[in-house]
Amino acid sequence: MPEQPTHTPRSLIVTLYGAYGRGLPGPLPVAELIRLLGAVGVDAPSVRSAVSRLKRRGLLLPARTTAGAAAYALSDDARQLLDDGDRRIYGSGSPADGWVLAVFSVPESERAKRHVLRSTLTGLGFGTAAPGVWLAPLAVYEETRHTLERIGCSGYVELFRGEHLGFAATADAVAGWWDLSALAKLHEAFLDEHEPVLRAWEAREGTPPREAYRDYLLALDSWRHLPYADPGLPPELLPEGWPGVRAAGVFRSLDLRLRKAGARFAGDPETCADG
Repeated sequence: MPEQPTHTPRSLIVTLYGAYGRGLPGPLPVAELIRLLGAVGVDAPSVRSAVSRLKRRGLLLPARTTAGAAAYALSDDARQLLDDGDRRIYGSGSPADGWVLAVFSVPESERAKRHVLRSTLTGLGFGTAAPGVWLAPLAVYEETRHTLERIGCSGYVELFRGEHLGFAATADAVAGWWDLSALAKLHEAFLDEHEPVLRAWEAREGTPPREAYRDYLLALDSWRHLPYADPGLPPELLPEGWPGVRAAGVFRSLDLRLRKAGARFAGDPETCADG
């Protein structure tokens, strides 16, 4: 399972746009990107380098504010990515009934697309039931369809809705389709980093916007990758005491406590007073 790329400048920029950038009336000025990423420890050259990479990937588009300042807006593909991500990141975690299965066939002359498809399905949280047979909870179907269309691979894939009928118990099968030990470690790493942050906020009365913004952006940057590694597997199929339940609770509590206060800092350079 790939390491989750949290707290890199590129990841933090995507997280920033997802949390606050979409709500702004216009494109986000470069100066604001530098200010907002500086609040979580990213220097200006790293911001500019990461923005350039995101621009090359077609996720950010150069723009100008009404005052003529250099800025960046989200592309349509980026907005779709963020909208799809919202359903995972802020969803209730209640799985839809059944599974979505993906079966693909790629001609030998285009075999490089096999790696693209495997990487894409892995990134969407699919497990492997057999060579060439991938599956995930049905709730990820729409996002899977959007993603395969966006990367130009929908013509190689067939998607099916299904249920597991045996022969192994479904809980045992799931343990073979996903690396549950590795998933548990990701949840535990999130808890190690962010549960103490939540406890510290619970002991405070005020919610200073700058501190709220910093802690929320870092928590969201860590959390938003987890629902892709663990795509909402049904609780009854997971080991007892699954750490994902506690991790989701910690994120929801941080979101409730910090998100709105953080928005005050993200929208107002002068906001530094206690909330």
